[in-house]
Amino acid sequence: MSQFPPNPAPKKEGLHPRNRHQGQYDFARLIQTTPELAPFIAVNQYQTTTIDFANPIAVKTLNRALLKQFYGIAHWDIPAGYLTPPIPGRADYLHYAADVLASVNDGAVPTGRNIRVLDIGVGANCIYPIIGHREYGWKFVGSDVDPVAVRMAKQIVASNPALNGAVEVRLQPKSTDIFSGMVKPNEVFDLTICNPPFHGSAAEAEAAGQRKERNLGTSKGPQPEPTFGGQSTELWYPGGEGTFLWRMAEESALNRRNFFWFTTLVSKKETLPGLYKSLKKLQATDVRTIPMTQGHKISRMVAWTFLDAEQQQAWREKRWAPAPTAPAAE
Repeated sequence: MSQFPPNPAPKKEGLHPRNRHQGQYDFARLIQTTPELAPFIAVNQYQTTTIDFANPIAVKTLNRALLKQFYGIAHWDIPAGYLTPPIPGRADYLHYAADVLASVNDGAVPTGRNIRVLDIGVGANCIYPIIGHREYGWKFVGSDVDPVAVRMAKQIVASNPALNGAVEVRLQPKSTDIFSGMVKPNEVFDLTICNPPFHGSAAEAEAAGQRKERNLGTSKGPQPEPTFGGQSTELWYPGGEGTFLWRMAEESALNRRNFFWFTTLVSKKETLPGLYKSLKKLQATDVRTIPMTQGHKISRMVAWTFLDAEQQQAWREKRWAPAPTAPAAE
């Protein structure tokens, strides 16, 4: 809209080359597709058009606009207090995971609904299945231990024809399990996606949330409002990220023939040595660490497989035959 000055549009530092969210947000175009975003947009002291990232409703509305503009998702919402994910970062993870598949497929990303992905901790927002299907045509199963999150994710899928038949959401009945109870007999997946809980307790998660609010300059006292939200199951796991990933590695070995690639985000670099040690003990045949940088935030994806070269070739020949081009996101 004309009352907002255009922002300079340098590429967001570190984003994957295929990421649609390069440069500054085009708020004028976002308002055209999602008019309810307009009240949240303002010009800051640096003459940059932005939104108030301290306002959880503004952040959620921005996500709704981005999903509509870039991925053709017309109906998206999450309950108050649930995690509002940063969409550019979520897209980045999926593109780097796609590169892992391509690295063992002559450089070509396998696309289409024959490629099955398990999203561990799909959340109420259902972001990874949305982006992964709209970008690459993949078919998803999303698991979560939270019945409310499962219900909301199912509602998002049911409300958007673009996701019809592409996403199944399952309730994980045991909160400490990861693959157990989710993988059916003889069921296979080409890839896992996982954004594990970072913290080891509710108190640790709360303290981290307060630090984030203070860093944004949004703290309103000792109990600041959780701008980005997050339920306990989204934010913490008994023993923290290290324990979660140890459990994930152990369970992945029990399902080594059901999956080609396991991947996960790892927030804390201190977690890596323990994960590497576990995967070596479990005899993973290939372990990779892919750095991911978005502005000042540094993270990484770890990927591993238990398949040897012969098994990988057999898997590709059976499942990764040339597929129709993935549907273009609107």
